[in-house]
Amino acid sequence: MNDKILYTQCAYCDGETCYPAANLNDPLPSIEKAPTACPMRRYEQVVREGITHYHRSNIQEFARRASIQEAQCYEFDGQNLRTRIPRIEEIMQFAAKCNYTALGLAFCIGLRREAREVSKIFEAGGFDVASVCCKVGRTPKESIGLTGEEKIRGPDAMESMCNPIVQAELLNRQKVDLAVMLGLCVGHDTLFLKYCKVPCTVLAVKDRVLGHNPLAAIYLSATPYYGRLKNPARLSGAKDEWEKIDIMTEDALEKNGN
Repeated sequence: MNDKILYTQCAYCDGETCYPAANLNDPLPSIEKAPTACPMRRYEQVVREGITHYHRSNIQEFARRASIQEAQCYEFDGQNLRTRIPRIEEIMQFAAKCNYTALGLAFCIGLRREAREVSKIFEAGGFDVASVCCKVGRTPKESIGLTGEEKIRGPDAMESMCNPIVQAELLNRQKVDLAVMLGLCVGHDTLFLKYCKVPCTVLAVKDRVLGHNPLAAIYLSATPYYGRLKNPARLSGAKDEWEKIDIMTEDALEKNGN
């Protein structure tokens, strides 16, 4: 029996099947002519079942308002398409469309200056803002098993661990209407999303090298320096050092509470 997953490959498709340049009543391209890796061909039942979630009135209305917000981010004169607003303004407009009044800002301490300005902008927009820094709890990194050599500043430094779980729980407790992530580290953002129980969006992600603009590496991937990203040997052997870990299942707490 072959259990190999049939991975979809939309990244290599021209998108004409699912996003055709057609008028409302024009016949749509045949799905049978789509690439064999198209999810509408390969996982037709999953697509059909996923769409049924929009039949729930609250989900449908949320998606409707999100699509209205999407359209309002552009100007189209029949020929030319222009963008209108930055993402922070888009977040505020959408929050207003949902009648949200309280926003939660989960940010990295390395972006605390940016977080202060974001809070001021949200507050000027009429929102209440609960902001939580990633170092909340000032818990030593040794508590999650790091050795001195694995810390940024070495064995003699007291370094507080990033604490995305507590960030999420604090925003849950304060009952914010929408959580906004700003610059959480890779992995820490994953934990935040797992534990956050309120609607969540992302304002910006962290990229220390590229001024928090990670797509710059993609745009420059054909250049000599960033071309190394497409070198298949770059990560060879690196994954062999680590076991796969599953955070989506819940393990019982240790008896000592750790």
